[in-house]
Amino acid sequence: MMGRALEGKVALVTGAARGQGRADAVRLAADGASVIAVDLCRQIASVPYPLAAPDDLAETVKLVEDTGSRIVARQGDVRDAASLGAALQAGLDEFGRLDIVVANAGIAPMQSGADGWRDVIDVNLTGVFNTVEAAIPTMVAQGTGGSIVLISSAAGLAGIGSRDAGSIGYAAAKHGVVGLMRVYANLLAQHNIRVNTINPSGVDTPMINNEHTRQWLARLVAESGSPPDMGNALPVQVLQPDDIANAVAWLVSDQARYITGVALPVDAGYLNKK
Repeated sequence: MMGRALEGKVALVTGAARGQGRADAVRLAADGASVIAVDLCRQIASVPYPLAAPDDLAETVKLVEDTGSRIVARQGDVRDAASLGAALQAGLDEFGRLDIVVANAGIAPMQSGADGWRDVIDVNLTGVFNTVEAAIPTMVAQGTGGSIVLISSAAGLAGIGSRDAGSIGYAAAKHGVVGLMRVYANLLAQHNIRVNTINPSGVDTPMINNEHTRQWLARLVAESGSPPDMGNALPVQVLQPDDIANAVAWLVSDQARYITGVALPVDAGYLNKK
């Protein structure tokens, strides 16, 4: 296992039990990083599709260990700074350092009204803020720099959504993540800590690939009288989690050592059509 690009590094990944977070954790582990994996692993009432369960987080543990890397996995709520801090501390107690943060935890309550607005802002925006704030003291004190990647969305760079408050909240939160990135990139540059976002178009994860999201898209078609232009420019209907994980792995590597303050679309040309 010698010579892996992230050997000796430690990465915190939120929303790591399945989908995009799992792909990020496994890819960073394959590159040699030890992983601190955090996920809520319980339902949020406004979210109409099933969220991850403890068994999903256990599967992430197995997949990371299969790469030969180590992992500490804990249930934790990014909305609650104390809960998140306790999960991170468990990893710090085991590994002793933190070099990489992937703030991935997110929900998409696209048909959930006012409750969806509140919950999506709490998870997708405040949760990202809490994640970065939890990581900063250790990363700064180490004095060895680092990389923070915030997972935003194409909906963080364009006005994508429906009239539902949960859908509007999703776009607002993902735009807010880009704003957080730009501020933190300036605040942390003096410490050689880089901060960027990745802004994907649709990715084949349980957050998107579920009956409730399909019903939401069908409703948009019914209301508009024609299908919304949700297609990518390149001839691919949906991206795979590994496509985003590859971009994460590059951004946190030394190959991207002077890249900070960037909102990086990994979207098969979707945003270029807007």
